[in-house]
Amino acid sequence: MTENLAAQQPFVWPSRVYYEDTDTSGVVYHANYLKYFERACTEWLRSLGVGQEVLKREYGTVFALRHLEVDYLRAAHLDDLLDVSVAPVDSKRASFTLDQEARRKGELIARARVKVACLGFPGFAPRVLPAFLKQLLPA
Repeated sequence: MTENLAAQQPFVWPSRVYYEDTDTSGVVYHANYLKYFERACTEWLRSLGVGQEVLKREYGTVFALRHLEVDYLRAAHLDDLLDVSVAPVDSKRASFTLDQEARRKGELIARARVKVACLGFPGFAPRVLPAFLKQLLPA
């Protein structure tokens, strides 16, 4: 796996805006940015060798959104290609925080701060981040 991510560049996942993502005017519906952010987060974890299904099956660990703040700055439109980034900010005993951005040709469209809780599966009680994942995240 990769060393601590504190000094690394944000992970970027390209995502196309499809018809199903937009309202009748061809503008991305606000809730659909959360889908872009979630997919980028899943792919970021996968790029670290941390598949969510493996975490659940082998470590009895799942993630749940604990807190979310989103700023919508510009409109994205049908067929836009967005670069959606993930940058780890910090980690605690049983959670971590990410900054995420959606950009179109470098222009900031939306940004989010996401706090993710680590939970045991089954049962969904808070649980300590697995050691290998904790090593990848900034303290």
